[in-house]
Amino acid sequence: MSDVRVIDPAEFEEERAEEVVLRPRTLADFVGQSALREQLHILLEAAKGRGEALDHILLYGPPGLGKTTLAQIIANEMGVKIRITSGPAIEHQGMLASTLTSLDARDVFFVDEVHRLGRAVEEALYPAMEDFTFDYVLGKGAGAQPMRLTLQHFTVVGATTRAGALGGPLRDRFGVTFRLDFYDVDELVRIVRRSAGLLRVAIDAPGAELLAARSRGTPRIANRLLRRARDFAQVRAAGHIDRAVAQSALEVMGVDEHGLDELDRRVLRVLCTSLAGQPIGLQSVAVSVQEDPDTVEDVVEPYLIRLGLLARTPRGRLATASGYRHLGLPVPPNVPGAPSATDQQTLF
Repeated sequence: MSDVRVIDPAEFEEERAEEVVLRPRTLADFVGQSALREQLHILLEAAKGRGEALDHILLYGPPGLGKTTLAQIIANEMGVKIRITSGPAIEHQGMLASTLTSLDARDVFFVDEVHRLGRAVEEALYPAMEDFTFDYVLGKGAGAQPMRLTLQHFTVVGATTRAGALGGPLRDRFGVTFRLDFYDVDELVRIVRRSAGLLRVAIDAPGAELLAARSRGTPRIANRLLRRARDFAQVRAAGHIDRAVAQSALEVMGVDEHGLDELDRRVLRVLCTSLAGQPIGLQSVAVSVQEDPDTVEDVVEPYLIRLGLLARTPRGRLATASGYRHLGLPVPPNVPGAPSATDQQTLF
């Protein structure tokens, strides 16, 4: 099936793509998410001790925090194959049946963007997850007969950035749910230093700390900044990354002191200049910056909200007083965080 990749644990070492090379292969190599790692370690050891398939697992959180990596680690630790697909790629029940019937005992079926499964496909997945059976209808019309296939006991690992978009029946069939949180700077420094070693890049502690601090709490961004800083250092600094080289590389990439890139600043600028102080809908923001609404909502907004530069209201998006100050613009009254007239009078 063209929409599903099959990865055997032995094939991890054969992968040459940098993104795959930088991903940890074992739970011991995975940095951060300490509570999740401890719980997952217990689940893995218990399942291996009983010789059973792991319970179905739901991973949710912002993009780039390691959901796909954890799914591959689970398969690697269990010593089984993993089949990787995404919700939109499974277009009908026949595609799902083809995948499920090819799974061996204890295999991992990883579904990224699981919240985007079609309704018919999602309903067909219920008995597969609960009873390890797949129901289908053979034939058409008056002669149609319901049939049931028995499946091997396998593990579904679902990943989503929108846990709230998952239907209750599907969410309830996951025995374990883990939320991935943003990483702190110390954890990202460890990730940057580890990735630099794998890429054979010379980087000192101050350089790694600066890249980590600008990585928005996200390992994927940390690795991306490291690769771009490596390119800059190769051309301009004899291949060595120190704090000055990292700072120059970040300036070339347009990443500011808060980790905001050009798209982040464009979104913030729209909120601060178009109908300043008035709520703006997501669609209007997306059209203004010429980006997909999902990208704005899932990638840009969470970090701006985390920094306190943006606020979501029932009427739309608002830049906060900190957002105006970040762009060097005057703060209008009545925006979140703006001093009130009473507060200003008390200052004098």
